[in-house]
Amino acid sequence: MSDTQSKPWTRVQDWVILVAGAYLVLATLWVDAGVRGSWSIVVIGLAIVVMALLALAQPGSYIDEWMMAVAGVVAIVAPWLFAYTEHPSAAWTSWIAGAVVVGFALGALSASREENRRQHRAV
Repeated sequence: MSDTQSKPWTRVQDWVILVAGAYLVLATLWVDAGVRGSWSIVVIGLAIVVMALLALAQPGSYIDEWMMAVAGVVAIVAPWLFAYTEHPSAAWTSWIAGAVVVGFALGALSASREENRRQHRAV
């Protein structure tokens, strides 16, 4: 693991997740998802943004990576859960952003877990 992976605000994966979450929040400005779909996209996006900020601030808190992966899965299934599959641009936005979040969260998991172990050894 590189030294920058253990410093707060430096993990690239978490920055990508933050951007994906922010994109979900802002996507309702240019994609039509209906009322329920728009609200679900915004709430899921905000949850991802908050978790990404926590993960960036505390790189050793690997539970954040798992929670972001779960939120990404929720974003993937949201078009069916909240009935906005009839709005293809919104559904694809949700599916793609969710897949990005899942992939990058799982990709950051090992570095985050290693940082957590390193912090606990130092105590």
